Amino acid sequence: MTSVQDAPFDCVTGAFGYTGSRIATRLLAAGRRVRTLTNHPGADSPLSRDLEVRPLDFADPAALARSLEGAEVLYNTYWIRFPFRGVDFDGAVENTFALIRAARSAGVRRIVHVSISHASPDSPLPYFRGKGRIEAFLRDSDVSHAIVRPTLLFGGEDILINNIAWLMRRLPLFGIPGDGRYFVQPVCVDDVADLAIDAAKAKENAVVEAAGPERFTFDELVTQVREAVGSRCRIIHLAPEVAIWTGSALGWLTRDVLITRNEIRGLMDGLLVPEGAARAPTRFSAWLPAHAVDLGRRYASEVKRRR
Repeated sequence: MTSVQDAPFDCVTGAFGYTGSRIATRLLAAGRRVRTLTNHPGADSPLSRDLEVRPLDFADPAALARSLEGAEVLYNTYWIRFPFRGVDFDGAVENTFALIRAARSAGVRRIVHVSISHASPDSPLPYFRGKGRIEAFLRDSDVSHAIVRPTLLFGGEDILINNIAWLMRRLPLFGIPGDGRYFVQPVCVDDVADLAIDAAKAKENAVVEAAGPERFTFDELVTQVREAVGSRCRIIHLAPEVAIWTGSALGWLTRDVLITRNEIRGLMDGLLVPEGAARAPTRFSAWLPAHAVDLGRRYASEVKRRR
């Protein structure tokens, strides 16, 4: 008879984090045994009592493989928004390579990797280039896999949309980099989790474009947020360099990183729209008014999440 400890399970990196927690919650609700690999124990998370927790120690490949032995699916949400605590994008890529090798060594049936829209190893932007290198590495492996490519995430404890609302509730002006006519196609984090779990059930290797059904200019998106939260702030357009400087100044005041030079460039280059057909059903225009009363009430700090 197979004990609970020996029963097959799914593994989620960062199950106490933003996207990972949604995936883990759905797996648990479906009756799956779930293990997380993380460097953040998540003592305050309601998931902490339901998950098996193992360290995400990239420096110990053998331990990673042992933690993954018996896993049917590895859902990988590990990544960095910006260099932090000695880990840059190249380091994050090498860490992910180590994780994929460990999964292969452990005999994991399938890897579902959360990437980003327009990931490419040839991208001039290190965030998108790093994600592209991982996609290429995964495609060249002999592990069954699916790559989920979200665009601009919203919902729950998201960073960007929440903090746009937070700023608009407090400041008389809100600056948009450039002319604001570049497009975004936001996707609900819950839809991304659903797509990831659906992708795990398939057998063929696949790339899943995780984008919602609506496309807006960035101007239109920001205006919708302002109207939803009842802000009277004036929207202005800034030269990209001025927007970067302003973001840095606000980051100093909040002791956080609001937005990076590479994020602004990716936004203005239209990289937050899918390359293929949208797969997620939730409409941003319907979600926004339903959540506007709470949106931006509290600042969402990326740095605090990483502590």
